[in-house]
Amino acid sequence: MSGLLTRRRLIATGITAAVGASGLAAAARIAKRYGLIPPDHSGIYGVGNTLTYASQRILTANHSRAREFSRSEISTIAPVNGGPPESEEYERLGSDTFRDWRLTVDGLVARPTTFSLSELRRFPQRSQITAHACEEGWSFIAQWTGVPLSTVLDYVGIAPAARFVVLVPFDQYWDSIDMADAAHPQTLLAYGMNGTDLPADHGAPLRIRVERQLGYKSIKYLKRLTVVDSLEHVRNGLGSLSPDIGYSWYAGI
Repeated sequence: MSGLLTRRRLIATGITAAVGASGLAAAARIAKRYGLIPPDHSGIYGVGNTLTYASQRILTANHSRAREFSRSEISTIAPVNGGPPESEEYERLGSDTFRDWRLTVDGLVARPTTFSLSELRRFPQRSQITAHACEEGWSFIAQWTGVPLSTVLDYVGIAPAARFVVLVPFDQYWDSIDMADAAHPQTLLAYGMNGTDLPADHGAPLRIRVERQLGYKSIKYLKRLTVVDSLEHVRNGLGSLSPDIGYSWYAGI
């Protein structure tokens, strides 16, 4: 472990020194050498995105956790940004309390599988009280209950080449996370909120909670998870819809 930490310090020191001596482009070259390049690394903000992602990945490599709160601190109001999807498929599934809904997990896995809500509930569950921080400036604290994403990925058996999990919802706000966040113990596939089933406005029947990133990474209304080795040929090639609407793919806090 001490050797690993020393290596991380050396990488971080190299990136920092490069910024001071040669500029952001040199730091980005060091990040590339160690595989710390986000999918939105090109364009006017690409170097900055790379530096942010690489630095945070190094500094949080030991599964540092987001703060958790007490039940007395749960917010009385939990704002939402937009309503449920208006697709015919989502409305049909919701009309029967999502009895026929399934989550598909495929891609670079040994056992592609589809899960019903009841099947997901049979996995060991976790509850956590955390803050949802929106990029627009508002936030709230809530309790989320679900199955750790890592538990589901262990069940389907991810391939050694896996680097990202693509999050596919019923609406247009698709996204992806790297394996560091996918394996994090606080990253949940949440089906409960504040002691009840997940409400429709907050992502029913299932959403992901990525507690170490801003709220827009916690995608609602999930229907598929696809494990991939690269995001280059997935939709816009930038890892999510976020860069298309002015936000970074990585939103660490």
